[in-house]
Amino acid sequence: MGRIFRGIASFSTLSFLLLVLASARSRKMRYHLNAMLYVFGACVCSSIGMVYAIFSSFIPGKRLHTNFVVARSFFYFTRPLIGLDVTIENEHYLQNRPAIMVGNHQSMVDTVYLGRMFPTSSIILGKKELLYVPFLGQFMWLGGNVFVDRKNRASAIKTMDSIGAYMRKNNLMMFIYPEGTRSHLATPDLLPFKKGAFHLAVQTQLPIIPVVCENYYRLYDSKTRFEGGRLRVAVLPPIETKGLTEQDVGPLSENVRKVMLDQLVAFDRELDQRDVDMTMHPSPTSQKPRLYGLAGLAARLIGTGNQTSYKRSLDKIAQNQKVSKGPAPSDYGLVSEGSHAKTA
Repeated sequence: MGRIFRGIASFSTLSFLLLVLASARSRKMRYHLNAMLYVFGACVCSSIGMVYAIFSSFIPGKRLHTNFVVARSFFYFTRPLIGLDVTIENEHYLQNRPAIMVGNHQSMVDTVYLGRMFPTSSIILGKKELLYVPFLGQFMWLGGNVFVDRKNRASAIKTMDSIGAYMRKNNLMMFIYPEGTRSHLATPDLLPFKKGAFHLAVQTQLPIIPVVCENYYRLYDSKTRFEGGRLRVAVLPPIETKGLTEQDVGPLSENVRKVMLDQLVAFDRELDQRDVDMTMHPSPTSQKPRLYGLAGLAARLIGTGNQTSYKRSLDKIAQNQKVSKGPAPSDYGLVSEGSHAKTA
């Protein structure tokens, strides 16, 4: 029996090493490697969360730090393996507590930015189905998070009514995805918002703090691409709800969605400008795409081969644009009136 286990361990180790090496030259292999590392990290850190929640239950108030412990553990565990880093803008707004944080939901990779951003004494409002997800559901339940049965309206309303007092008593922050599901959008946009978070904000009279992560489709598309890189996250100014009533829920939801969408578009506009600058003023030496994490380590050993970076719909522009010292019409594939007169 021991020989069988040793054989399995040796085969698994060899397969993993081959996958790491292959990831340096194959985007598909890099996708599988990073997805595997991501899931492994989530399982490890969720297990850490369960242990922490159990032991911290004997210390008043410490159990509510479970999400913070798991979030930071996951971020610092996966960052060097996958190579995904996060920068937070205006993080000081998270010092306003208690409050309700709302963030855009693109894919499972959102957990990375939550891992970097999540403050202490914070809980998550999640759907009841999450309770049955192995590791994740158990640590969330032990960590004092709140679950809503979206199929049972009476139960959901009862849960919402008790949340406000719970948050004020423990000075808690709560995080909610108002889109309700993953968007997987390739462009900077948001799905329609569900009203639950805004009904809760009005009922509790707690401020809403929007959190926006830039569109990262260039790094992760859920099917073929999972790359390392840097994500930008902006924490926007708190939006007060004091004095608002149920009649204000709709306008409140629309206002929050608008400021979040504006920030998403602003992030994307900056990326576009960077890409245009690189197209207009290319490096004199050919640069291969940079790899991060374990794939980057393997690339230093065996190289990256003939790979191309994912381009954000700029391929055609890049073919037509030429470098110049000023904003001449020809820089943008246009013909000036003078040139047109000469050819006429």
